[in-house]
Amino acid sequence: MKPVIIGIAGGTASGKTTVAKRIYENALAYGKVTMIRIDDYYRRLDHLSLEERQKVNYDHPTSYDVELLVEHLRMLQNGMSINKPTYDFVMHNRSDVTEVVESSPVIILEGIMTFAIPEINEMCDIKIYVDTADDIRFIRRLKRDIRDRGRSVESVIDQYLTTVRPMHLLFVEPSKKYANIIIPEGGHNQAAIDLVSTKIIDLILKAEQ
Repeated sequence: MKPVIIGIAGGTASGKTTVAKRIYENALAYGKVTMIRIDDYYRRLDHLSLEERQKVNYDHPTSYDVELLVEHLRMLQNGMSINKPTYDFVMHNRSDVTEVVESSPVIILEGIMTFAIPEINEMCDIKIYVDTADDIRFIRRLKRDIRDRGRSVESVIDQYLTTVRPMHLLFVEPSKKYANIIIPEGGHNQAAIDLVSTKIIDLILKAEQ
């Protein structure tokens, strides 16, 4: 049985990562599940200084190494393992650390541009969009970037107004039309998470028969 790719998209800090993790944890008790963050596939920017990398528009589809991500997804679909890159958000660059990821019956692919990048959108068998109000998303992003990524309030606000919000309106929000399922309020929507988890568990159990 060919692995099923479940795409989970949504705006920044919408709760899509929480949704993906909870679905992953629920399904893991029943068999193997693979989870990929497309943020780990940001392009290498070794040729730029840290100051220059801080000015890059990471909220545009071209900031991703789509070719590598597509190659890795196809390898997973063919039952092969991959050496997945990892991304350093503090240094604004791909790190030298890779993670061995094995194939499984279900591959969860999570990221804001999952449906906005045509090549990736086409590979998703089930598409879930996490929909959360803009003001809630901004507050969550502000807290996260200050706490986890060492950024100042001013830098977070500047990035949000300069690239995050315009790119959301241009790419992410329109990609919602591709979703099979829309989950309002992200990780707080336990009923939706349970329903999706049930479907994924069913896929895992069928694959193991």
